[in-house]
Amino acid sequence: MPGVKTNERPGVRASLSNFGMSASKARLVLNLIRGEDVATARDILSGTQREAADVVGKVLASAVANAVNNSGLSASDLYVAAAYADEGPTMKRFSPRARGRAGRINKRTCHITVKVDNDVDRVLELLVERRHLVKLV
Repeated sequence: MPGVKTNERPGVRASLSNFGMSASKARLVLNLIRGEDVATARDILSGTQREAADVVGKVLASAVANAVNNSGLSASDLYVAAAYADEGPTMKRFSPRARGRAGRINKRTCHITVKVDNDVDRVLELLVERRHLVKLV
């Protein structure tokens, strides 16, 4: 039986829509912080050279602020429960080519979502489910 879908995981979330970068490039950065505590995730993002790291850092800060202000959670206890990038609308542009032809240019966008939660057990279950950790019985 499949587990809970990523977008149905409990926690407080923040999202950014229509960011001008392909989802595959954003996923490379999101894979680094998934399952980490917020302080470690910030350190990882500050040391990452990719352009998406700055934007993901802002979305993470927004998710932490939502958790503190709206749900009354402590910022020091939060973990990144889920982080994913979905494809957004693609803008189609054309570039002139030889002999009157046109070449297509796809300008891709993505929607970035970060969910934080303070329940460590749920985050550990997520990591065991993804086989990052071995469950000790």
